[in-house]
Amino acid sequence: MTDLRGKTALVTGATNGIGRASALALARMGARLFIVARDSARGEATRAEIAREANGAEVRVLHADLGSQADVRRAAAEFLATGESLHILLNNAGVMQLARSETADGIETTFAVNHLAYFLLTNLLLERIRESAPARIVNVASDAHRMGGALDFDDLGSAKRYSAMAVYGRSKLANLLFTRELARRLAGSGVTVNALHPGVVRTGLGQNNDAPILKFLTNLARPFFRSPERGAETSIWACSAPELEGVTGRYLSDRREQKPHAHALDDAAASRLWDASAKLVGIAA
Repeated sequence: MTDLRGKTALVTGATNGIGRASALALARMGARLFIVARDSARGEATRAEIAREANGAEVRVLHADLGSQADVRRAAAEFLATGESLHILLNNAGVMQLARSETADGIETTFAVNHLAYFLLTNLLLERIRESAPARIVNVASDAHRMGGALDFDDLGSAKRYSAMAVYGRSKLANLLFTRELARRLAGSGVTVNALHPGVVRTGLGQNNDAPILKFLTNLARPFFRSPERGAETSIWACSAPELEGVTGRYLSDRREQKPHAHALDDAAASRLWDASAKLVGIAA
């Protein structure tokens, strides 16, 4: 087990599934831990559980709905105000919406939570991460990025046509393009950024809406899915493995490098997505 004593990690989506399993593993390795939780009570319960299971590990909660840019900004500011270094940022939280909806910012929900929250939180914390180098940024993507085709930059919010799996797949493609562009921008900084596929995991994904058929199909297939602990293995490896020191811009699965779809290797699309994302969250490109 890698020794992370003296390191600080921040994990989003840490109150269940692979996020919780990843956070617990990092705490057990000795990392000081910050978890981002949408629900305050659930966040506090998870903090107490992880602290207990990791033999008194230091765990703090940042409360934020990652679909709200104001919440993301507040959580980032709250972390920065602690003065802590940040050696590991694990962007893990995600949603899948059967029907199209929009956040309070007027952005399609899946794209907002699965991509823009990664993009905004990372950029808000990036100076601190640079100061903490060597440091790692890890983005939980999915092999679902192979579904849905290339990004439509004229319709990133899927207003013209909405298909749940295609929209989810494109949000995961955005994770990979973001990873690729950020790795390019961070070259030589001592900060690495990688993306990963956790496998098909028994989590709450797909349970966050009121569509009975989606819940039924998800529950029917659950016995064939990986456990959260198994699904978290690649996330934990990407965050901590000594052999990944200096490795950046890669797509990982089952603790090894995989080749993503060609759409995820499009540098022009990666650069264009960065600019579009910066405009949507109101930061300098």
